[in-house]
Amino acid sequence: MNLSDMLNITLMQGFAGLSLFSVLLLMALGLAIIFGQMGVINMAHGEFMTIGAYTIFLASTLTERLAPSWMPFYFPLAIGAAFALAFCAGWLAEWALIRHLYRRPLDTLLATWGLSLGMQQSFRSTFGPKEVSPTLPDWLMGSWSPAAGLDIPINGMFVMALTLFVTGMVWLALYRSRWGLRVRATTLNRAMANAAGINTRRTDRLTFAIGCGIAGVAGAAFTTIGSTGPTSGSLYIVDSFLVVTFGGAASLLGTVASAFGIAQAQSISEFFLTGSMARVLTLLLIVTILMIRPQGLFAPAVRR
Repeated sequence: MNLSDMLNITLMQGFAGLSLFSVLLLMALGLAIIFGQMGVINMAHGEFMTIGAYTIFLASTLTERLAPSWMPFYFPLAIGAAFALAFCAGWLAEWALIRHLYRRPLDTLLATWGLSLGMQQSFRSTFGPKEVSPTLPDWLMGSWSPAAGLDIPINGMFVMALTLFVTGMVWLALYRSRWGLRVRATTLNRAMANAAGINTRRTDRLTFAIGCGIAGVAGAAFTTIGSTGPTSGSLYIVDSFLVVTFGGAASLLGTVASAFGIAQAQSISEFFLTGSMARVLTLLLIVTILMIRPQGLFAPAVRR
């Protein structure tokens, strides 16, 4: 193997890490809003991702059966539907369950874990235990070859573009909108936010629903690189919590940097080690850094 081949393999492996980074970041963005801004440990976050993935599968199946001429156009519309369905499911979960458990983190963890098991069983009963995959549009297939021996999948580039778009929208929403102002005020001082006329209960519900909706978009992105099963979302929940904790629970920049670092470390180490050993090595590195800096890489300054 010559130097050129080694370079191409390294670049393709690095791009595979970027694809993992995209899905991890989309998952972690929703989780950072829920956990970082609200302090809610949502163990069912992966199942909201699965809602988005199954939405893409249903849209693909229905379009292929009822309107095959729309196959080139269904995917962007299905991403919007994935956000909407996960948003509505999150709104309902917050109203029925989460709102009764604020400031009780252990109860929230146990309740959302039970919710995740119930949602997994509902997926299993509705779609079956086997994994499914949507039929992707032709424009998402194939690869781009900027150089001989270097093939970059088009679906990976699309997922990266989608991730950049969603990240930008989350930043604008948090720092350039009335909702973001209310979220940050509620996070800093709930009592003062209530005194200033902010309906913190409504803010909590909307924040939780938006975080779940972003997880639905992560599920839509996931369908381009993997098949979907009842437990697909739960496979990402631990990594997503690691991303949020490692980057700093309330830091959007920390979430982005942490997702990139974890994904690249895992992808590159998998080339030299087995998958399980690569995950162990990544976890050991994260734990070591957190022992040195337990507040995360980009923890915001807090007045004490």
